[in-house]
Amino acid sequence: MKKAQDIAQRLIALFMANALAIITGSAIVGGIPVWKAAALAVFTAVAQVAERLAKASVDGNLTAQEISDAFGGNGKKVVKKRAAK
Repeated sequence: MKKAQDIAQRLIALFMANALAIITGSAIVGGIPVWKAAALAVFTAVAQVAERLAKASVDGNLTAQEISDAFGGNGKKVVKKRAAK
């Protein structure tokens, strides 16, 4: 359950980080309504992460590091932990 909650929270953060460019580009350049551009941003963010998680879980075990990597991990906390080892 904790992994599912972590994944959901990180998907929302990923959407927020990547959505502005997709929404702006689609709405201005493509003439797409803003709500459709937002839906496109959600779909692309979720699809990218779902693909990476699926590849990582082929062995039947999904670790915290694999989840972090699926979201483009290796953030500051992970780098500091690795340096400490």
